[in-house]
Amino acid sequence: MADRVIVGTNTLPSNPTPLSAPQEQQVRDLYYKNVRAKCAAEIETFAACALGRTFTMIYACRAPRLAMNACMLQYQNQGELDAARREWFQLAGERKRAREEHAAKLEDARSKHKEWWNLDEGGRLVGRKAEFGERREEDRVDERGVRRGGVWGGT
Repeated sequence: MADRVIVGTNTLPSNPTPLSAPQEQQVRDLYYKNVRAKCAAEIETFAACALGRTFTMIYACRAPRLAMNACMLQYQNQGELDAARREWFQLAGERKRAREEHAAKLEDARSKHKEWWNLDEGGRLVGRKAEFGERREEDRVDERGVRRGGVWGGT
């Protein structure tokens, strides 16, 4: 029951797109972050009072705790949740761009890894086969009978 009071039920959602459970959790995280930002002064006062106390915190910090809880309850409503949902949808394009940039960096890193370790497309080590192929090319004799490349075998 307590969870329904905080989150509420939205009979007419402002955005008809249903969100998955992880997306709803992201919206809830934004919602709580916004509420904590609005009550930052009260939270800081309570934290300063509770710092270094153990069980005496219950009695010594009662007034800051009640002020902090009252502030947080003031901002925990359906309007704030809808604002967090709108903010989440506004940030969707930015998240998509960041995801695409990450995928491009990952693909670049994979190609550099394959090049560095001399891997084929399947990810298997080509190794000495490629070196022998290069040596054959270095020791190639052209149509006039002249050896091209390789180590000079002079006197």
